[in-house]
Amino acid sequence: MTCTGGGVSPEARLIEERLAESRSNLQDSVSLGRRDVEERLYTIAVECRKPNWDGSGAEPISDATHSLAHSFLAALPLGSSMPTVGAEPDGQITFEWHRSAHRTLSVSIDPERRVHYSALLGASRMHGEEPFFGEIPEPIVNIIGRLDRF
Repeated sequence: MTCTGGGVSPEARLIEERLAESRSNLQDSVSLGRRDVEERLYTIAVECRKPNWDGSGAEPISDATHSLAHSFLAALPLGSSMPTVGAEPDGQITFEWHRSAHRTLSVSIDPERRVHYSALLGASRMHGEEPFFGEIPEPIVNIIGRLDRF
């Protein structure tokens, strides 16, 4: 959990800025491949911004969806593994953590600030839909943690 916005003095604001900067630098160095995922996300947003980008009637990736996907990526817990990223024909952006046929998580971001997820962890199957307002929903954080532990 990140606590921000608590102080009003110039010193408190400086500390908050430095903490945010440190968190960003740490995430860049600890999370292998984060920069690659960000670059791929940008490429997808550019290549899939027009209707029918796949030649089969796909919906375009909106600026809102791209922005939310970027926020989702930035909100991943420090030290968590990085997902692959892709575009869906319905205009959503998908992040996927695939460890094996029986250990995988797929998260789709839509422009309405909703994340849809589906996971398979051994014999356990989980799926759902959660609002996204800048923090990764707890069920998804827990699933990523379980994938990263084993």
